[in-house]
Amino acid sequence: MGRADAMHDPGDWCPRLPTAALLRHDEARHVDVMLLPERVVVLHGSGRAVLELVDGTRTVDEIITRLAPDHVQEIRGDVISFLNRLRTEGCLR
Repeated sequence: MGRADAMHDPGDWCPRLPTAALLRHDEARHVDVMLLPERVVVLHGSGRAVLELVDGTRTVDEIITRLAPDHVQEIRGDVISFLNRLRTEGCLR
């Protein structure tokens, strides 16, 4: 069991972005970002792919399955950790 699983298993949580959040590609920096009022979150790796599936209707487990149906167990801990970190920082609901 991964660290994120031991703390809290949010598999049934349906995360959603705040209404004001926008996903964009910053051409100047060549990175994907999430724009929030008074804040810019730089997204690394598959961060944007994860957030594009965050719509308030899909559970975390559904998002993980959509991302990599053949590798659910391999990526589950990382995706849960990423989403929990964004929720803790107020970037997800």
